[in-house]
Amino acid sequence: MQQLIHRIWYQHHWAKWLLLPLSWLFGVISMLRRTLFNLGIEHATTLPVPVIVVGNITAGGSGKTPTVIYLIELLRQQGYTPGVISRGYGVDIPGCLAVNAGAKATEVGDEPAMIVARTQVPMVVGAKRVDAAHMLLANNDIDVIISDDGLQHYALARDIEIALVDGERRYGNQCLIPAGPLREGLWRLNSVDFVINNGGPAYTNEVLMSLTPAPLIQVDNTLTQQFDSQQAVVAMAAIGNPQRFFNTLSQLGYKIANAVEFTDHQAFDSAQLHTLSKTHPLVMTEKDAVKCRDFAESHWWYLPVNAKLTPEFDHALLSQLQQVAQTKKGLSHGI
Repeated sequence: MQQLIHRIWYQHHWAKWLLLPLSWLFGVISMLRRTLFNLGIEHATTLPVPVIVVGNITAGGSGKTPTVIYLIELLRQQGYTPGVISRGYGVDIPGCLAVNAGAKATEVGDEPAMIVARTQVPMVVGAKRVDAAHMLLANNDIDVIISDDGLQHYALARDIEIALVDGERRYGNQCLIPAGPLREGLWRLNSVDFVINNGGPAYTNEVLMSLTPAPLIQVDNTLTQQFDSQQAVVAMAAIGNPQRFFNTLSQLGYKIANAVEFTDHQAFDSAQLHTLSKTHPLVMTEKDAVKCRDFAESHWWYLPVNAKLTPEFDHALLSQLQQVAQTKKGLSHGI
């Protein structure tokens, strides 16, 4: 199914025309929802600390999680104490739930589990981001909130909006869901503060971001051996754009015997992956690795990546954040 959707959205498959009426309906519903907030019939909740939303206008992955991790580290370097909220996609969470170190992806979602494993940032997940933000503030001494996704979650007022775009696939056929990948029309980009292009080439007014790979790490985190780069591997990915991951491995010189795509956020079981890795080491993304920690075998590996953005972006973001913090009577930090 994911391959068919990819062809419709990004390869001009004829089935787009069958889905366009549903896209028009989606557009009308989205417009009515936005109008309710614009007219004040529905009210957005303003928080006492700055809120940075990291999202996109397309369905599927575009690099939000590495960007969130980058922002956490950047803000900490400047003396801020950030916290993160997220939907916890793919899991049924009653109310809100704090994400603790070692949290299982089946309980909080794969991206929140990965973010906290990497950064130990205070984080709360919940379907209603406003409630998640209130819980985060009530239980942690933080002065900035980063929302992992949520560009279309208008119930939460935001001070800075960052939209990610996949530099390879961009906006596909530029149709709304389900005929295309768009959650909102391209006009929405005119109102965000920053558009970050993951992978390039960057267009005018876009900030180029690159993802720098690090050496492979064992999924079970035993660190008992180093990877033998002469081995062929089975590569697997359950992310929005698996081919990007496979291309990265190839560019790094890894020999891929088989590349296996899964649906974004898919859960795994030990038998399924044991079968895949019978004859070759298994290499996966870091987001997939957090779902496999409890049953990982020693020859399963993951590829960490780190976001790299420009000094100009850092300066512009920090300057805007400082202004927001002062307006909200938060702490003022030097840049």
